[in-house]
This record gives sequence, structure tokens and C-alpha cells, in this order.
Amino acid sequence: MAHEAHTYAVIMAGGIGSRFWPMSRSAEPKQFLDILGTGRSLIRMTFDRLEKLVPADRILVVTNARYRDQVASHLPDMPVENILCEPFMRNTAPCIAYANAVIAERDPEASVVVAPSDHLILDESGFLEVCRTALDTTRNTTSLVTLGIQPTRPDTGYGYIQYEEPHDDAKPEVRPVKTFTEKPDLATAETFVASGEFCWNSGIFVWSLSNIQAAFEAYLPDMLAEFADADLSNTTELNAVYGNCENISIDYGIMEKASQVQVVLCDIGWSDLGTWGSLKEKLDTDDQDNASAHVRVRAVDAKNNLIVGSPSSDAPQKLVALKGLDGFIVVDTPHALLVCPASDEQWIKELVGDLKRDEGEPLV
Repeated sequence: MAHEAHTYAVIMAGGIGSRFWPMSRSAEPKQFLDILGTGRSLIRMTFDRLEKLVPADRILVVTNARYRDQVASHLPDMPVENILCEPFMRNTAPCIAYANAVIAERDPEASVVVAPSDHLILDESGFLEVCRTALDTTRNTTSLVTLGIQPTRPDTGYGYIQYEEPHDDAKPEVRPVKTFTEKPDLATAETFVASGEFCWNSGIFVWSLSNIQAAFEAYLPDMLAEFADADLSNTTELNAVYGNCENISIDYGIMEKASQVQVVLCDIGWSDLGTWGSLKEKLDTDDQDNASAHVRVRAVDAKNNLIVGSPSSDAPQKLVALKGLDGFIVVDTPHALLVCPASDEQWIKELVGDLKRDEGEPLV
């Protein structure tokens, strides 16, 4: 297997995935779950995908300190020193700054692919081809590059990227970025998709280390200095660095401000699996558009539902019987049962906040 020279991969694995409650909880976020029933967790699938691009010793995972052992358990063939543990959550810009600082010590000539730990990509070979195109772009230009997904519908749960005509006819899929828009309302999303000038923002980035460090110098210089000046192997110093870091995403902090940004348009069977609804789109359905995972379903006069049980290798799948239910999410776990109209699934994140306040962390 040919690996890309001087290339590193960074997996961002510090999130909780609260919209996937009750299956995803603080104690075991969705990146550590086999949500699709493939026999592999989402973080394992992400690692396996990236290992076809770079060797295991050049894949780094940035996660919360409480998940160190879980990462090591799911990725036993990755060096433990490549698990970078954040003392607390500070969004994606500090996460990336931390990884950059570690990579800079190892290889100042590095190029870096940054990917979330909990996304689904069905076309793996297409993903690798797109990454190589993006890497070529970063090596030959001063651009920061993101992967853009061709939209199939006016989804309000994704960020959008407006792009311009290509500079290079040889690579028409590589487009200069004009604007970023975070999660628009439905009318705006419909306008975006109809225009043919927008793609979804995948949250997957590719850049040379020198270019992303220059962007931090320009737009987040204090954050860059914090990581450059500290001994990151010292827990006390790392805690102080994170305490001084702004809580800001890489999108807001850098990508939306930088002038040299390009997007590689692609169709790779991508989903951020950000909601139960996005999972339903990736599962097989019966003749009444009911989708299920980890359960057996008996449905009578029931349609458009998602029914999910807890993955278990040592227990038979639970039988769930439905009658008269239309357009609901039903998720059964050992600690909680969720029954919610699919049209109201954004309420789940609000519910998790309320439960954390009222019931305490063990439930969420």
C-alpha cells in the first residue's frame, strides 16, 4: 500500500454527539459506537479509511482526556503517544492547533488531513482520490482546502460553501471558495441548492502545515503562541494553554476569514451522522419506509419510522412491535427509551441539556 509522503492525519474525537442520545452519552460518545451494525465503531472506520492514505504512526487522535483509554481500545494498532488528550472541550480551532504543534515537532514539511471521528463515507476509494487531489492542491498553492459535498436536498443541518469557477481546467472539481454559511433556514437552503453554486461543508480539511500555521498567525495569533510556547507533555502547562484558548471553531476562527481557500467538490457517500434522521437515510427500509438497526421490527399500519436498539453480541435482538406510528424515532437502550416525532428531533439536544441539569451526567 503506497502512503503519501510527509502526510499526517488528525482525527478529531472529543465531541459527545448529544443529538444521538440516548445511545450516545458522555460516558460513551457516538464515535465509539457501532451505530450501523458493521462490527466496527465510527472511529475505527475513520482510522481504517485514513490508514490507506497514511501509516498508523502518522495518524493522531485529539480527544478529551477522559476518552484516552477508549481510543486506545478501539485503535490498538496506533501508537499511544499519538493520542493527544485535551483537558477540556474548546472546539475545533484549539484541537487543530494542538495537533499542529505536535506535528511541527516531528515534520515541519508535513501536509495534514483533518477529519471528524464520527462521519460516514461509503465511497472509500473516492474519498482517497479526493484527498490526494486536495493534497496536490495544498502542495502547489498557498490554499487551505476543504472537501465539499454535492448537496442532494436543501438540508438546514449542514453548513454551506459557495464556490466560484475553477482556476485550473485540468481539475474542475477544485474551486475557489467565495462564502461560508452556517446552517441556513429552509428558504435560504432551497435558494442555495437551486443556484448550483453551493456545496455542503463536510468539516474535512486538507492543508500544508506551513499554510495552516501561517493562517493561525494571521487570524488566531494568541492561540498559536500558546501552543508554541508550552511544553505540551506537561499536564499543568497543557491545562493552562487550554484555559487561555478561545472556544472557537476552525471555520469561524480561520476558514471564513482566510483569502486563499479552495474546496474540492465530491460525491463520496458522505454523512456527518449528526442526527437520527441522517442515520435513517443510510439504512435499508421496508415497504413502509421504516428503517431499523439492532432490533427486529413487527410494524402494522406504521410507516416512516426509525427504530434502533442497543448493539449487543451476546444477547438476541429485541423485538419491537409498532402499530399506527407515523414518522417517529424510537431508540431503546438499557438506560433510556426515546420516542420522538422525527420532525422534532432537534429537541433532543435541548432535552439532553435539561436532563444533565435535572438528572446528572450518568443519564446523559
